[in-house]
Amino acid sequence: MSDNQRPRRGEIWTANLGNPPARHSVLVVSLDQRNLSDRTESVLVVPLSSSGPEGTTVLQLPPEETGLPEALYVKGHLPQIVPKRALLRQERSILSAARMGEIARVIRRSFDPDAPWLGG
Repeated sequence: MSDNQRPRRGEIWTANLGNPPARHSVLVVSLDQRNLSDRTESVLVVPLSSSGPEGTTVLQLPPEETGLPEALYVKGHLPQIVPKRALLRQERSILSAARMGEIARVIRRSFDPDAPWLGG
């Protein structure tokens, strides 16, 4: 995998997930130290969906932020480790560090009831 094809934190990718594999949009959330390492063959992602609703573990990403045609919803309660080889294509924009901080809090809320939530 060349440096241009290596996943980076905050990137949206199309990936093959499941058995049998099906294409899904995912957001890379693992740290770039892991993502760019030749010694690590997997990354941590959260799936994206075209439906919500927003809540304590779901966050909407508007099209102007992602560069994609429709709003996407980060499913923070479903983090998973996937092989880098399952990542097929990097999509449009890279999310900002501030937005990734919000997403990290959404993921944290999936296992920590005391995690802060702006909506509640």
